Amino acid sequence: MRIMGLDFGSKTVGVAISDSLLITAQGVEIIRRKEENKLRQTLARIEELIVENDVEKIVLGLPVNMNGTEGARVELTMEFKEKLERRTGLPVVMWDERLTTVAADEIMMEAGIRRENRKNYVDMIAATLILQGYLDCNAAEKKD
Repeated sequence: MRIMGLDFGSKTVGVAISDSLLITAQGVEIIRRKEENKLRQTLARIEELIVENDVEKIVLGLPVNMNGTEGARVELTMEFKEKLERRTGLPVVMWDERLTTVAADEIMMEAGIRRENRKNYVDMIAATLILQGYLDCNAAEKKD
């Protein structure tokens, strides 16, 4: 079994997948679309990745504001969650994604990735951070 992590954006979805032991998350790809509301191809690609990787659960980043309030992006993300659940039949867990994009940018700076190239990776790294946070939290709960 593997878990998929998703960072849902207005024109991209960053994708990460766990290892089979549910210890580490690895970035897989960024799914790009031309228009925000055009999700058919995005959902189809996610389904392909689910089948290819034996995914049994999805962790979707929840873009709450820094003060904990919910903005317009949360509503769009919850609609995407419902579409994912209907289309895949898999459970979708929401995970607080505050600061994941900032952390992803810092990781790329430390790695020496040029500023103009960072946008090519930020969503995939953010998805990896979302999924890794979920995996780490579950591992800690199992130890208690």
